[in-house]
Amino acid sequence: MNLPYLWSTAFLKSRLMLWSLLLTNLAGTIYGYMWYAGQLEYTVSNMMRPEWQLLFVPDSPTASLFFTLTLVYLVADVYANQSIRTPLRGFIEAFALVTSFKYGIWAVTMIFAGSAQGDPLHWQDWMLTVSHLGMAAEVLLFARFYRYGWGSLLLVGLWTLVNDYMDYGQGLYPWLSAELEDNLNVIAGYTVTLTLVSVAIAWYAVIYRSKGRQ
Repeated sequence: MNLPYLWSTAFLKSRLMLWSLLLTNLAGTIYGYMWYAGQLEYTVSNMMRPEWQLLFVPDSPTASLFFTLTLVYLVADVYANQSIRTPLRGFIEAFALVTSFKYGIWAVTMIFAGSAQGDPLHWQDWMLTVSHLGMAAEVLLFARFYRYGWGSLLLVGLWTLVNDYMDYGQGLYPWLSAELEDNLNVIAGYTVTLTLVSVAIAWYAVIYRSKGRQ
């Protein structure tokens, strides 16, 4: 099996690949929400925040959830032998690309930034590193199959910036190692920059796709 084949549509959209990724991402999503259970409870009980703000707490699991939904659509396409196109699907695809790439890179950066300041690495950190790099890689691999438009990308970009504000303006950011707490302003700036980079990648995907159709 050579590298060009691993990049091919035949391989990526095969039933075995799609089902394998769907089930893996579904399991990862469930695990991710379980990982955030303590912070979700703390947000309501100790921070006295309204329940609607819980939407902004579990960043990575929500990103993984939307990529899982994207895979559901791709599986349905294979079985229906046609591409199902709806505005909702476009939003889900754009959300999956922007947030999975962003939080995949963000989580790995935070792990090693904390380690550089003295936070020891444990096996969970290596597991999270592999899984989050996988998040970022898989959404890029499948980007050519997305058909979201500018409207969906605009809504996702706005949502993600609002999420950044809720994280660092309202204190709902994912729990960090103690070594990173005094770098919060730098982390906030880095997070917003990652949002802009992720939206730019998604924007480029639309341009690239449009040129391919000409």
